[in-house]
Amino acid sequence: MLHVLTHNILPVFALLALGFALGRAGTMARAEAVALNRFAFLVLQPPLLFLLMTGLDLPSFDVPALGLYVACQVSAFLLALAAARLVFRRDPVESFLLAMAVIFVNTLLYIWPIAVLIYGEARALPVTAIVAWDSAVSFPFFIVAAEILTGKGTARATLKRIARNPVILSILAGLALNLSGLPVPEPVITAARFAGAAAAPVTLFALGVILSGHALAPSPTVAGIAAMKLLLFPALVFAALTLVLPGSPWRPVLTLGAAGPSGAMAFSLALLYGVRTDAIAPVIIWTSLLSLLSLAYLA
Repeated sequence: MLHVLTHNILPVFALLALGFALGRAGTMARAEAVALNRFAFLVLQPPLLFLLMTGLDLPSFDVPALGLYVACQVSAFLLALAAARLVFRRDPVESFLLAMAVIFVNTLLYIWPIAVLIYGEARALPVTAIVAWDSAVSFPFFIVAAEILTGKGTARATLKRIARNPVILSILAGLALNLSGLPVPEPVITAARFAGAAAAPVTLFALGVILSGHALAPSPTVAGIAAMKLLLFPALVFAALTLVLPGSPWRPVLTLGAAGPSGAMAFSLALLYGVRTDAIAPVIIWTSLLSLLSLAYLA
């Protein structure tokens, strides 16, 4: 457990912690980090997602196990949305993103690198499946929903913005090439690898800087949403897989994936669309800190 923590988890977490420390010290300004976050979201993540989509070995997926994970996502999202609206009295858009923070784990930029370091790419396949599902379905859903919920123009203008979103376009292009069986030109792969390799460190560092400007004291909203993320969601995944597919080799790795910290994407969307972040930011801070030991234990 200690070796996993020090050799696989903390090196990835260090980029977020470094950004947080430099932000608190005043070395990096929030405006600089916001620009970095936007650059990573619009420029670096699309090639990373494109490579992921083109390289998926879809027939190797354990579809029943992944389906149970998705069912737990839907259940936890609805419970968190109801809690944010009815218990914590947050507005609809913020409630939507808080519920996203419960079920959208920082898989692509945090859990996936850790799982590959611990298990290798072959054994980390369940985490890759989560990344594929979240990238191909969950994340586009949240982008489209955020566009619609925060759209100030006409429906046509909103659809045009969605159609021009590079993240969605890269996912669709990668899936289309994967399903068609057409080869991706080697120069394209090289360029995508070169750019995509920077997505996780840049995003985590920028996130740390931005989060450094928020108070750490947990409010009832922060404590409740963080508890649903760290306890309710992984417990649902573990229970569902234990009851329905007790012998599935995917159970421990999917549980590990569910136990990760809240995804930076909920925070990124809040920044992009001007949604208040005074609850979302501390949720990410606390789940990132508290998940260190639970991830090391589960791994």
